[in-house]
Amino acid sequence: MKHANFLKNAAVISLGAFAAKAIGAVYRISLTGMLGSYGTGLYQMAYPLFVLLLTFSSSGIPSALARMIARDRARGVGESAIFGALRLFALLGAVGSLLMCALSPLMSAVQGEHDLMRCYLALAPSVFLVALIAALRGYFQGRGEMSPTAFSEIVEQLVKAAAGLFLSRLANSPAEAAQCALFAVTLSELFALFYLAMRFRGTRRASLLLRERSSFSVLWAALPVMAAAALLPLSRMADSVVVVRLLSRVSPRAVSLYGLLSGAAASLSALPATLCCGIVAATVPAVSQSVSGGDEEGGRHRAMYALSLTLLLSVPLSAALALFARPVVSLLYPALSAGDRGTLVTLLRLLALSSAFLAGADTLSASLTGMGRARGAALSMGIAVSVKLCLQVLLIGRLGIMGAAIAESVCFPVAFFLDLMYTVRKKKGKQYDHGDRVGNQRGRAHPVGAQSAQGSGRSARAHGRDRVRQEFEKRNDPV
Repeated sequence: MKHANFLKNAAVISLGAFAAKAIGAVYRISLTGMLGSYGTGLYQMAYPLFVLLLTFSSSGIPSALARMIARDRARGVGESAIFGALRLFALLGAVGSLLMCALSPLMSAVQGEHDLMRCYLALAPSVFLVALIAALRGYFQGRGEMSPTAFSEIVEQLVKAAAGLFLSRLANSPAEAAQCALFAVTLSELFALFYLAMRFRGTRRASLLLRERSSFSVLWAALPVMAAAALLPLSRMADSVVVVRLLSRVSPRAVSLYGLLSGAAASLSALPATLCCGIVAATVPAVSQSVSGGDEEGGRHRAMYALSLTLLLSVPLSAALALFARPVVSLLYPALSAGDRGTLVTLLRLLALSSAFLAGADTLSASLTGMGRARGAALSMGIAVSVKLCLQVLLIGRLGIMGAAIAESVCFPVAFFLDLMYTVRKKKGKQYDHGDRVGNQRGRAHPVGAQSAQGSGRSARAHGRDRVRQEFEKRNDPV
């Protein structure tokens, strides 16, 4: 994949994401006015469980599957991973949907809102649908086709906005309106899945020579990516407990302060990473194609090229957020009190200092996935989250909400530099023929240089038999 093609793919994903977010922003503003404060509260309270279940059923799937598809295409063995992935994640998504239905009475009772039970039931099918959507998006990204992902995101937002506003108008109460808005989420995922399925069907007609792969092999390959993708959302859930409890010891406004940090400041500071989401999606297949072709140095070069683009885009935006935090907050949150606006300005400036590191860590994590080193990305994020939790315990008691912001701003540089270390570090020990499975897993790979030395001591006839046997194994390798 040349740089021009890489830039094109990154631009397609980024434009699609921004169009979808723009539609979503307009929709949320209109929806908030229709639902009122109570309906909006129900709508927001149903999402944490939904996001948690999505973390375990679909997080990391597009990156993991994109890497597997790109590797298979580079080796010329077809695109068999998609079938195992669809079976596996359909099962995981179905379990997630059923679990959300089963937990709806308990969660609504714990949260003290009986109306939430129907909200959970309206949203539950989305877990199953999103799992399939994630698998199909990963398939297309692995093929280097980014437009299906971009257009499916736009379709998703358009249907959600249209159905949500229409159905909410028919409701007789704020609680029913919230349920209708959440059911619109399910409808939007259904339409997005239908669109991707039609694109997938057309693609499969043109390519019929496939070999199936076990669902367990897909799961094994996806687990490190899913772990890396799940750590940050899980840490956010932990923050909602740890930060609020620690703040409550020093301030009577713990929930309000946490809302300023997690709702407003964190959302604005994530804009640089959102801008670079297309680069992240395009990096996985680009790096994987090089590494699968035996060119590890080429894969590392592509990773550094993607990182340079990420920093070129994210650093100026991060600096702008820090410099213009006050006018941005005044423009977007005029209803806040003067004291809260001042607090939010300080929080935004603290988080903006690390927002470029968040964007860079996302790109490097995608590069490590493409290199087959997703465990390194998971380890980096795990260490970074642990550092954040330790700093929260140490700083919040002394600095209040600013201590939580400092802990957050330290987390992403730690993940960034650890990911960078894993990316630039060359593999130690033996290097193996890229046609083999994983290293010498099947006992037939040779260290580089050993094969030529070994061949020099053999007869030409024995060397010929080895070449025939290796070619036969390569053609019949199930991976």
